[in-house]
Amino acid sequence: MAPPCARLSPRRLVAGLRVCGYSSLSRAPGPQEKSAGGDGPVFQYVGEHKKPTHKVFVWGFSFTGALGIPSFVVPDSGRKNPRKYQLTPYRLEMAEQISLAACGYGFTLLASSTKDVSKLWGMGLNKDSQLGFQRTQHSRERSYDYVLEPAPVILPLREPQETRVLQVACGRAHSLVLTNQEGVFSFGNNSYGQCGRSIVGEEVYSGSHIVHRIEGISSQVVQVACGQDHSLFLTEAGTVFACGWGADGQTGLGHHSVTARPTEVGGDLVGVEVQQISSYGDCSVAVSRDGRVFGWGNSEYRQLASVTETTQISVPRHLPLNGCGKVVQAACGGTQVAVLNENGEVFVWGYGILGKGPELSESSTPEMIPPTLFGRSEFNPTAPVAKIRCGLSHFAAVTERGELFVWGKNVRGCLGIGKRDDQYFPWRVTVPGQVVDVACGVDHMVALVKSLL
Repeated sequence: MAPPCARLSPRRLVAGLRVCGYSSLSRAPGPQEKSAGGDGPVFQYVGEHKKPTHKVFVWGFSFTGALGIPSFVVPDSGRKNPRKYQLTPYRLEMAEQISLAACGYGFTLLASSTKDVSKLWGMGLNKDSQLGFQRTQHSRERSYDYVLEPAPVILPLREPQETRVLQVACGRAHSLVLTNQEGVFSFGNNSYGQCGRSIVGEEVYSGSHIVHRIEGISSQVVQVACGQDHSLFLTEAGTVFACGWGADGQTGLGHHSVTARPTEVGGDLVGVEVQQISSYGDCSVAVSRDGRVFGWGNSEYRQLASVTETTQISVPRHLPLNGCGKVVQAACGGTQVAVLNENGEVFVWGYGILGKGPELSESSTPEMIPPTLFGRSEFNPTAPVAKIRCGLSHFAAVTERGELFVWGKNVRGCLGIGKRDDQYFPWRVTVPGQVVDVACGVDHMVALVKSLL
């Protein structure tokens, strides 16, 4: 059987693999030795005026290429065996300063807020062109199915040196890119209209050149979110638009059909100014500017049990979350939901590993995770959580101090805690520096870290 078509750099040429080079990755310099007379060498690890640098760390399942480390998949001369699982954070060295990341189902998008022409990179699965067209070394007409290290993703920008990327989002096999002045771009699988364009019967997505500019949204988009096979768009006016797969009602458009064009979502969101949207599976949630939470879509796992006994809701409903206070963020995974209030407290409900131990695997009402599990103590009385993120079956929380905590199903080592066991309580991930943000996938994660070293 022919080996998969994969992209990796020339230094890792291996017989039987079709390869090509892209970016040469610079190595971080080691400590500099300073002379100190006869007292012996003094090692200066951090300069007096050194500014924090932004670094990228990855972990989890490597064989899709989503970690961007080719030697994990195709060992180089320095390693005898492939590394299928990376169980702890591993530095992904890039010459560019990465400020944005998103994890899809086996692939990753990285972006920089730079005005340089190259501002978006992808790695991992690309069988549906969810990383754009990645031309092979031997044919201009063929694209790589696997991209083993970060490769540029080209956007059809009118003003490439003036346009900046503001956010990236990834679903099962499609991607969204939000820019500051040229709108939203989509690429990848569009079988259900999740890319916001007309569905073409028998369309072949492998090797597709299509990068679609989203149209038909009434005002400027300020946030995007990808569910499994649907897309959500939040405008500066606080309205939500949706398109894609709607069998569970996850588009919130009052039906269970597919929708190929972004359409404004109604229901209980009519007249409400939304500040955040979230989805990663087939359930969707929105947080209003006054701290209320709304939900729609799949409720098989009691995600929306506060307002329905059915397994689906096709229009947004206000979720009465008693005792949660004013909510500022939400993270909606495959079977569970988490919210963060203005006091930095985290509440969870749904089905699965919720973060309060093995005895709690199902709840239809919010359960607060004790703040002590995120580092609060008499020596650190204020350790509020600043951000919450989710994958399909796990959660991540970043505190104001830049500490990262994870819990949930440890699918293929995606939690980064040094082992493959599931984690029933929040566990701190050891990362060298302050975590700025984190992205969660099905079986891998990416952390953006600020470090002096």
